[in-house]
Amino acid sequence: MRILILGGTTEASELARLLDGDARFAATLSLAGRTASPKPQPLPTRIGGFGGVAGLEAWLRDRAIAAVIDATHPYADQISRHAVAACRALSLPLVSLRRAAWQRQDGDRWIEVDSAEAAAAALGATAARIFLSLGRLELAAFAAAPQHHYIARTIDPPGDIVLPPDIRFVYDRGPFDDAKEHDFLIQQRVAFIVSKNSGGAATYPKIAAARRLGIPVVMIARPDKPHGIALDDARQALLWLETQLAHAPPSTSRRKV
Repeated sequence: MRILILGGTTEASELARLLDGDARFAATLSLAGRTASPKPQPLPTRIGGFGGVAGLEAWLRDRAIAAVIDATHPYADQISRHAVAACRALSLPLVSLRRAAWQRQDGDRWIEVDSAEAAAAALGATAARIFLSLGRLELAAFAAAPQHHYIARTIDPPGDIVLPPDIRFVYDRGPFDDAKEHDFLIQQRVAFIVSKNSGGAATYPKIAAARRLGIPVVMIARPDKPHGIALDDARQALLWLETQLAHAPPSTSRRKV
């Protein structure tokens, strides 16, 4: 059974590990290419876009893909829209792994906004030390608030984008440690954190540390992300694939679900 996994998340990596060596499935993992040095994966991997809905349709059709798993980041709404449209056009089953968002807890000081631009405005006019826990593509929005000192944690250098004048980079990737995040916020004298509500455990320690330290978090809300059959994790996706395989004719028919 030929499968496409749209990846870039811990859930996609876990599913790749579960499928590695399973002769019942021939899976390809697709990454957007936004990270210069992605983690090695056990499955055949392609990097880059498909060329819109039409390009994704053609790719799926040419390779006789029988099912698609959307395990992309909660903020990667464009590829999810394309996946829904392409799978609908080809009557292919589509599963979406939907990571639960973080929920506000007692003691959290969240300022919820809809975009990086709104986050920059929410920081106020008074100069402060701001920890940007965002992807590099969102950093340009903070050039509109040049009065602040920014510490940006990204996986890769920002590349050729407009940046605020006072910004320092820390290159790292999760998962992060609770105690180290607590110490980092103190050492950097962070007054605000700007974060996406990514969910999951890998980057949550900064949120817990901010709660303990009373640091406000400007939280960028998730986009309205289209989806197929909603599942919680990689193991549920594997069980779903096994069910699809058990009910498929020898030709692995393509059925819309």
